[in-house]
Amino acid sequence: MRSSRPFSFFQCRLLTTARLARRPSILPLTASSSSSSLRQIRAPRTALYHTTQNLGNNQPQTSSPQAIVPRPTHAPKPVVDIKHIRQNPELYSKNALERNYPAAAAYPQRINELFAEWQTAQREARGLRERGNALRRLLTGPGSTSRDDPDNTVPPPTTREELLAEARQIKASLSTIEATESRLTAEMEDMALAIPNLTSEHTPRGDEPRVLSYINDHPETRPSASDRVWRSHIHVGAELGILDFAAGGTTSGWGWYYLLDEAAQLEQALVAYALKVASTAEWRQVSPPSIVYGHIAGACGFQPRDANGETQIYNLAGQADKAELVLAGTAEIPLAGMKAETTLDETELPSKRVAVSRCYRAEAGARGLDTKGLYRVHEFTKVELFAWTAPDVELTEEIFNEILALQTKILESLGLHCRVLEMPANDLGASATRKRDIEAFFPSRRERNDGWGEVTSASVCTDYQTRRLATRVRAGGKLAYPWTVNGTAMAVPRVLAAILENGWDETTKTVRIPKVLQPYMGQKETIGPPAHWPLVKPRKSSQSTPDQ
Repeated sequence: MRSSRPFSFFQCRLLTTARLARRPSILPLTASSSSSSLRQIRAPRTALYHTTQNLGNNQPQTSSPQAIVPRPTHAPKPVVDIKHIRQNPELYSKNALERNYPAAAAYPQRINELFAEWQTAQREARGLRERGNALRRLLTGPGSTSRDDPDNTVPPPTTREELLAEARQIKASLSTIEATESRLTAEMEDMALAIPNLTSEHTPRGDEPRVLSYINDHPETRPSASDRVWRSHIHVGAELGILDFAAGGTTSGWGWYYLLDEAAQLEQALVAYALKVASTAEWRQVSPPSIVYGHIAGACGFQPRDANGETQIYNLAGQADKAELVLAGTAEIPLAGMKAETTLDETELPSKRVAVSRCYRAEAGARGLDTKGLYRVHEFTKVELFAWTAPDVELTEEIFNEILALQTKILESLGLHCRVLEMPANDLGASATRKRDIEAFFPSRRERNDGWGEVTSASVCTDYQTRRLATRVRAGGKLAYPWTVNGTAMAVPRVLAAILENGWDETTKTVRIPKVLQPYMGQKETIGPPAHWPLVKPRKSSQSTPDQ
């Protein structure tokens, strides 16, 4: 979901103060051993991932390979196309700058510099290994030296002890060089993982979205500023007694809330309707976990900490030597993780899933009007669409357009006035190559972004996620990486807020329930004031008899 300040995550340790003091919040960067071949670069045990959205106020991303997601040994091993980065450093640098990742813009050139050092170390190691092999032959069979060494690279021996001493020296030198190779490889891998996905040609450069189309007519031909208080979902919810933010603040803090009576029913109606639309379109329904490994979230483009080191994802405390567990910010994460370290068959694609889940987000940095009401909250229900497709532009675009068609159908049938936007490069997260948002009109937001507020988003991520999750597809006898597409089918709090505001009738003090939702709400057509509800009888006095 998008707003003028894109969302981000934070981390909330569920620990006592004493336990928190004993456990580090994030592991330090370590360089793991890796093979000398760089045909396929594998990530070390720790790796960097960016968030899916830039931080608020369009601040540039300043992430560096020091901001990492701990990866246990059992985690999927990412394979980055580092050769393409080395061959196209200017392309990747320009792309990083266009997407507001200035730190990552320097990584392609730095990778080439490190690769040159790695090649030098390789040549030096090769010479030492040749010399060591010649010495080994000389020690095991002196008579074979002239036959195996026609160029006389090995001088006539003096003593066996001197040959053994030289062999030990070569072994020590090779050990030092191999350590250098591993360090260089790890640095290149970290930087390659930190570079955002290449941007689609459909994506506008800069920071202004392109308006593509509108859904339904504008509800206010002549907007009136004096109507704003009564059209805010906060005041509508208070008037009807169906939203309780004060109790949420007392119980959990800012960003939590209670949905009461018809609002709670409306939440379930929105979920059921979105699932029906998606299932009818043959999207397979999944009930995913809400808790995932931190490295799975990282592989999808979500990182535990932002560029300023602030925590972003709710983290579940555990033993220091255990894999980190986090609360998923979207069902996209556990859905993508379903096929981690799995090889699909090409006949399985496209593989389409729809899931309803609770989502947990910090929305750190979002202040001002967005802190009030349902627009920006820490926990909410969302229906998510996710698909694996063949690594083909046209086939992937078909699924992308299908998601957009489902989003349009849902919002149109709810009677909401919306606009469809092709989002600019500056707004894309690290994983997406292109993204379209749909924004609904909120009367209470007329003074903020002309009333527009994001309610759905759809992204194409190509092979960014599948490479990091080791998800492959076998096509024509060859292994490749499928592409992923994701989109919002229903973000409940924002759509619920839009329905309350746009369906409010000041005269009757009621909210009109969209017709498509009425079957899920007992055919009720409107939500009325508390006076319409059965009153709670007062308690009887202690002197009253049971029959009174």
